[in-house]
Amino acid sequence: MVTSTALYLGFLALLYLERGVELLVSRRNIRLALAAGGVETGRRHYAVMVAVHAVFPLACAAEVLGLHRAFPGAAGFAALAVALAAQALRWWAVATLGRRWNTRIVHVPGAEPVTTGPYRFMRHPNYLAVMLEAAAVPLIYGAWITALVFVAANAALLAVRIPAEERALGAAYTRAFAARRRGAAGVRRA
Repeated sequence: MVTSTALYLGFLALLYLERGVELLVSRRNIRLALAAGGVETGRRHYAVMVAVHAVFPLACAAEVLGLHRAFPGAAGFAALAVALAAQALRWWAVATLGRRWNTRIVHVPGAEPVTTGPYRFMRHPNYLAVMLEAAAVPLIYGAWITALVFVAANAALLAVRIPAEERALGAAYTRAFAARRRGAAGVRRA
């Protein structure tokens, strides 16, 4: 009989698989952007971001197994719903950006900002998805320490990443998104 712990560990394995698909899509899109004259910025924080995202599922599993967390019932199902919604939001953002989406900051000069899909509502829907995932995935199985640590780690990373990305995207981006929420931060900027 399959236990809920085994199902959760399977879910974490699927999360790693999803990350692998993201990296494949990202590599292709980076090559295309660079071939079109794209310029990469923000490299200094990228390695830290990769490490945080790579360790995240392992930390979830370690807390669940090491501290013998129990499935929290309805709260776990609610967290699963939020985690799945975060995945849907992430892939909606990826699909909307199409070949422009990647895990690095690569901007093709002259490219107009994308303002459709989830970008109609906020500046950084993918980063909102990251924050929702950091909170929800651990809480599916009661790993509240991991949730706290990775929400804080992602918030610190996004405090560096979002301004770096917005600087790289330039004046056209600033004009197009002046009235839209930042997503993860949820604040408006005049």
